[in-house]
Order: sequence, then structure tokens, then C-alpha cells
Amino acid sequence: MGGDNLALRLRASVPVDVSNGAAVAEFDLAAGESASFILEDASCGENSISADPGYVSAAFKETSDYWRQWVRRSTYRGRWREIVNRSALALKLLTSSEHGSIIAALTFGLPEEIGGIRNWDYRYTWLRDAAFTIYAFLRLGHVEEANAFVRWLGERGSRCGADGTLHLMYTLDGRAVLTEAELPHLRGYRGSAPVRIGNAALKQLQLDIYGELMDALYLSDKYGEQVSWQTWLGITRSMKWLTHNWQRPDEGIWEVRGGRREFLYSRLMCWVAFDRAIRLARKRGLPAPLVDWLETRDAIYQEIHAKFWDSQQGAFVQSKGSTALDASCLLMPLVRFVSPTDPRWLSTLKAIGDRLLDDSLVYRYSSDAGIDGLRGGEGTFNICTFWYVECLARAGDVKQARFLFEKMLGYANHVGLFSEELGPAGEHLGNFPQAFTHLSLISAAYYLDRALSGQEGHS
Repeated sequence: MGGDNLALRLRASVPVDVSNGAAVAEFDLAAGESASFILEDASCGENSISADPGYVSAAFKETSDYWRQWVRRSTYRGRWREIVNRSALALKLLTSSEHGSIIAALTFGLPEEIGGIRNWDYRYTWLRDAAFTIYAFLRLGHVEEANAFVRWLGERGSRCGADGTLHLMYTLDGRAVLTEAELPHLRGYRGSAPVRIGNAALKQLQLDIYGELMDALYLSDKYGEQVSWQTWLGITRSMKWLTHNWQRPDEGIWEVRGGRREFLYSRLMCWVAFDRAIRLARKRGLPAPLVDWLETRDAIYQEIHAKFWDSQQGAFVQSKGSTALDASCLLMPLVRFVSPTDPRWLSTLKAIGDRLLDDSLVYRYSSDAGIDGLRGGEGTFNICTFWYVECLARAGDVKQARFLFEKMLGYANHVGLFSEELGPAGEHLGNFPQAFTHLSLISAAYYLDRALSGQEGHS
């Protein structure tokens, strides 16, 4: 635990050795007996609220009541309610009650391949991950969390660069100080080294974040608080910058370290950014250069169909000029860029099933292609599996979607939580619990439940 001011107090009145900052205790419990442990700042002494003999039971009840009441506020009444609520609880635990920001995962250094080098620090607020999380909260009726994040985001927008650019990740309190460093004195989980803290992806260009943010702001304005004047000013600055920069190569959603490319997903989310900004401006009568935004949105649409469609394999490809497939394109029908039954999309969905699907699990791309610039491989990507399930349901194959969804639920651990990836034996890989996985589970469950009930046309 570390620190001379930390002590472990045992209600069973067991002596505790705190010499050298360590806490060691030995005791026996008979049947029916219990011991309570309180970790606190020892400098509080007898003035600590935990000195009250009834503190432990009262604190436990208060905590239990809070979480039960929070779950009860959910508007979701569909199938798989227990696992959906468990996922919502995981997302809530990744949300800062003080700031409103949302982190990607609670951990760092857990490998995407046992013994491999893909070991990252996810204890930060990625704008992309947080924006997706807002969508999940709104789906379940947890508007308060969405509003808190939008207010936090408004602060980031008010402090963005003069050109309107945003960092792609922040600390919980909104700082962009995340220097990546290796910890050579740690051997890593099951020998998976190096162990890293911080994240060098902070310096990358990821154009897609503007699309995810605009989608979240559009939905938050619709179901929660309306965007403030200050937030709208930040939006218009960012959109002005994006108007002139959407064609740039970048590192993309997967934060590749093998050089920038013109990624399909980045183009797609730039289209989303302009589409949602246009909708929001029209809906609220907000001032905006709509002609410029419309021209840019339509230009992106045309380019995606002209430059990212591979007629030979009948699929949209990962990047301009490549033949590789990427499961991130599964967002195309989910963000309403293309109809879920469009022939081009159905052909792409089949190609993903043929080349990226392993039994019921989906890889985000083939690591053999060397796209990400890293050695080694990785597991199947859980968010991509849930995206695939939702795409199947939207395409009309509801029975297969349900089969794969319920099979996927079987990979959760004993308390219903998921990591980022799954290995060949179903083992959890990557950081844990992962917001990406749980938010996509909620989205897939929400749509699939409505499809099974004949309500998909109203989602």
C-alpha cells in the first residue's frame, strides 16, 4: 500500500504492524464471525468517522442503496436486463463524479497477447470512448451522466487551440499531460513487457474524434441538456478546422504506430461530424456556415464510395489504396451512413464474416498485414464482435445475431465483466474492465431486443 500515513484497522481488535509503511496482521475467525477492514488516512486518529462502531454497516448499506437506486433509474426493460445493467454499472464506475469525464479502462499494462509488447495505459479520457459511452448512457435513460460529460467537454472546447483542434485524450481533470514511459523494473503480467504508463498516442492525429463528439453532442442535445452558447462556439471552431483538414492521413481509431494513412473510418466519422453539426444547427436555429458544411459532407460521402470501395472483393477497405479489411467499417450502418441492407454493405458484411470472424468472434483487422507497426498479434476485439451482432440484426438476420450475442455473453467473467479482447481459449486480454466492450454490448442488446419485439423501425 505504501505511505507512512496508511494503516489497516481491524474491528476484531487485532494488532497491526505498520512499520516501514507495510500493514501485516494475522488472526483467526471462527464460524459465524466476521472482520471489517477500513483503509484510511491514519492521521485522522480517533476523530475519523470510522471510529463509530456502526460505521462499517452503515457505510455498506449506504453504498448498496446508492447503486441499487442508480440502476433503478434505467429505462431499459428489455431482454438480458441483468447483463445490460451490469455493463451500465461498469461504465458508471469509469465515470468521474467530480469532473464528469469518463476513462477507457481502470488498468494499465495488461497485454493484448500474453508475453507480447502491446501493453498500454488506458486510465485516461479518450474523447472517442467517452462519446460512445454517452450514447450508451442515453440509451438507458441515464441522462445525468451524459449532461455532466457534455459540460466537461464544453470546458475542453473553450480551451481548445486557436484553430479549434482538440486533444484526443485527457486526464480526468482535463489536462493533456500523458507522457509515455516504460517501467523496466516490472516484469509485466505473465512476463508481458514492457509495462508502460502514460500514452504516446496523445501526439497522434485522429480525425474521427470530431465525428464521435458531434454524434454525442447531437444526441445529448436531443435527450438531455441543450448545447450552450460556449459549447457551440467551440463546435464551430472545430468544424472550421475540419473543413480544411478532413483529407489528411492520420493514425485512425486503432492508433497505429506504423505511419499515417487515409483511413476509411476517419473519413466516415468526418462525414458524421458534418452531418450531425448540420442537423443540430437546423434543429436549434444556431448560426453556422451551412453551405460549406453541406458541400464538405457530400464531398466526403462521394469520396468514400469512389475511393474506398474495392469492386474486386466487393467490400469497403481499411484505407485508400489498400485491400485490407477493417472491422471499424461496421459503424457505417450504425451511424446511418449507409443502409443496413444496401447491396454494397451486405457484400462488405459478408467479407468481414469470411475473413475477420473466428467462430463467433471478430478481429479488428489482420495483424499479419503489419498495419499497426507492432510485432506480435492480439486477440479478437470485443467491441467489433458486438458491432457485428448489431449489423447482422439490422440487416435482418436476427436469429443469427441473437445466437452470436448470447454466445458472446458466455465469455463474461463471473460478475459479468469483459476485457478489451478475447484470446484463442476465451481468456480475457487487454485492459479490464473495458468501456468499449460494455458500451457496445448495451447498444447491441438494445437494438436486438427491439428487433426481436418487432420494434426495430423505431430505434
